[in-house]
Amino acid sequence: MVQPRFLSKADQLGILAVGFSGGQCKPGVDAAPSALIKSGLLNQLEEDLGYKLHYDNTVHSYKELIPSVDPDYRNMKNPRSVSAVTQKLSEQVYEHAKDGRFVLTLGGDHSIAIGSVSGTAKAIRERSGREMALIWVDAHADINTPETSDSGNVHGMPVAFLTRLAEEDKPDIFGWLKDEHMVSVKKIVYIGLRDVDRGEKKILRDNGIKAFSMHDIDRHGIGRVMEMALGHIGSDTPIHLSFDVDALDPTYAPSTGTPVRGG
Repeated sequence: MVQPRFLSKADQLGILAVGFSGGQCKPGVDAAPSALIKSGLLNQLEEDLGYKLHYDNTVHSYKELIPSVDPDYRNMKNPRSVSAVTQKLSEQVYEHAKDGRFVLTLGGDHSIAIGSVSGTAKAIRERSGREMALIWVDAHADINTPETSDSGNVHGMPVAFLTRLAEEDKPDIFGWLKDEHMVSVKKIVYIGLRDVDRGEKKILRDNGIKAFSMHDIDRHGIGRVMEMALGHIGSDTPIHLSFDVDALDPTYAPSTGTPVRGG
């Protein structure tokens, strides 16, 4: 096993299974953690890769946190539900990460990254005094603000909230996010983009965010793209990897709510 530089307990893996689909409107993605676990993922992590697993044997739906009424706010759909779930997830991820464990979160739509990234960022700051980098492997940039989003689905906004490009003061609508949870736009790298909204293109351009499209991968190869991504981040920086299944071509991974050809 390769020994990560920033994990004091690199052989230990905290698992969080999140059966949540409230960041978008299509049912089904909430079933992904159960399907992955049923397929033997945890056994492979333990037996083939040698991790000591810390898992509570629960696929969390967080139904007890979801309000019965959740009207749109600032164009966002289900904002209170997504906020409550991601706040709880952030706390759970933090509890694993602060102890120096590797953390694997299984979703669930990509709005849950608000929780997984923020919890890791807080723990890294406390443990190492460093700012964390974020590699986002996805067909989409997920950096819309509530104002630039056409759909209002929060699964298209996590990076905006994690960088303060989108902000909200209401405690029950992402007001719980603090500076300790944030990631700098200078420490973000996108890989695999091929379906980016007009407003997102402007955000990426205006903030100088590093992004590699599928055209770049086809041109340079994934190995060279990874070298350039890591070169941009720097060698002395802990990294959080967020991977959306729609980064893969739907020919091979059709079970996504937002398939895009050419992955």
